[in-house]
Amino acid sequence: MTVAVIGGGPAGLMAAEVLASAGVGVTVYDRMPSPGRKFLMAGRGGLNLTHSEALETFVTRYGAAAERLSPVLTSFPPSALRAWCEGLGLPTFVGSSGRVFPEGMKASPLLRAWLKRLEEKGVRLVTRRRWLGWNDDGALLFADPEGQTERVTPTATLLALGGGSWPRLGSDGGWVEILARHGIPVAPLRPANCGFQVAWSEVFRQRFAGQPLKPVTLSFGGRDVRGEAMVTAEGIEGGAVYALSAALREAIATQGTAVLAVDLRPGLSREELAQRLQTPRSSQSLTNYLRKAGGLSPLAIGLLREAMPVEWLSSATPDELAMLIKAVPLRLTATCGLARAISSAGGISLAALDAHFMLRDKPGVFAAGEMLDWEAPTGGYLLQGTFSTAVAAAQGVLDWLRPRV
Repeated sequence: MTVAVIGGGPAGLMAAEVLASAGVGVTVYDRMPSPGRKFLMAGRGGLNLTHSEALETFVTRYGAAAERLSPVLTSFPPSALRAWCEGLGLPTFVGSSGRVFPEGMKASPLLRAWLKRLEEKGVRLVTRRRWLGWNDDGALLFADPEGQTERVTPTATLLALGGGSWPRLGSDGGWVEILARHGIPVAPLRPANCGFQVAWSEVFRQRFAGQPLKPVTLSFGGRDVRGEAMVTAEGIEGGAVYALSAALREAIATQGTAVLAVDLRPGLSREELAQRLQTPRSSQSLTNYLRKAGGLSPLAIGLLREAMPVEWLSSATPDELAMLIKAVPLRLTATCGLARAISSAGGISLAALDAHFMLRDKPGVFAAGEMLDWEAPTGGYLLQGTFSTAVAAAQGVLDWLRPRV
């Protein structure tokens, strides 16, 4: 019995570990020279494995896919992922935001220990192999570095090819066309946890691109998120933006634009801010007045100037200014593109999979990870969903293989 796992990211490696631990022969194929490249990139600023919040709340973070993913998140929950990490010799800890990290924060020590464990379990890793699909006999086809085609006939296959963000790290979405040719329902890949384009003035773009906007509260669709954002030459990105990105993306898709409200002084009520702005302006410039009375940074003042003409700002009442400062409208015109997104939405329709994560129209072929049609915010939910679906799919493979032993 042999299983081919296609994709050497966290989903593929976790599936390989579950299978090898059960005594199954596993070969992992990856098109890059080394596995786990996006995993390593995700850990450069601190590897956020999962989140410590109650599982009942945790599951809701997966939106429309929450009901389908609930059983697998319950079967392999955050506590199991933390125990797995600690079993590799890397204790975990909970940060102040409730996010869970391995000690040392980095992905590279974890990946090294993980690959060593997989090698000890007999997992074979074959790199520089691009998956081409299946031939007419159902065999897997791979292109090797010399452009030659290799034919592989495993007992079962597990697809873990990732989504379409950060394609230079390996997940380029090339599998979408392959599956479409075989009639597998695949929702178009779209940016998730992404930035958005804003038509900044040239003056604002040149002066403020690359500067952080903090602390702020962003509001859209009845939801408020307090955190940080970053002004870019194209528009705006950052953690608080990512938390609202799914709703913003869908609004742009249906309406053409979306208006994001930015509270520049989240620590003050509108009434308190208006009271502070009662201070006579006297001979102060508008910029100095807003800086001193309103407590605004140059970037925040620049946002006000982007939103309203200087003439309006100069003549506005304290109440009018306070209302604007507490809800500066930013008109978002488009996402910043899939290649730059943290993750992707879309992928293999969950309805195309049975309860064991096997493709209904392709017996013996299973799928896991980000190539499935689900999305989640940053904060540990992405990796947890990836690991949990990988464990579920690997268990599905084992169940499918059992009658064939």
